[in-house]
Amino acid sequence: MKKSIILFSLLIMSLLTVINCRETKEEKAEDAIEEVEDGLEEAGEEVEDAAKDVKEELDGETDDH
Repeated sequence: MKKSIILFSLLIMSLLTVINCRETKEEKAEDAIEEVEDGLEEAGEEVEDAAKDVKEELDGETDDH
């Protein structure tokens, strides 16, 4: 009887550990996706700013001549 209780307890703890690990991996994946999205958004804004700067420089050069 004692062995059955101990084995059952170990089985339950093992299952809980596996379930918790899967949740952690999913959370890490979601966090990584959010970080990539934020990085892409920032990069897009920087590209837009750089394009505006280039356009202003070109407009300024053509107005001077």
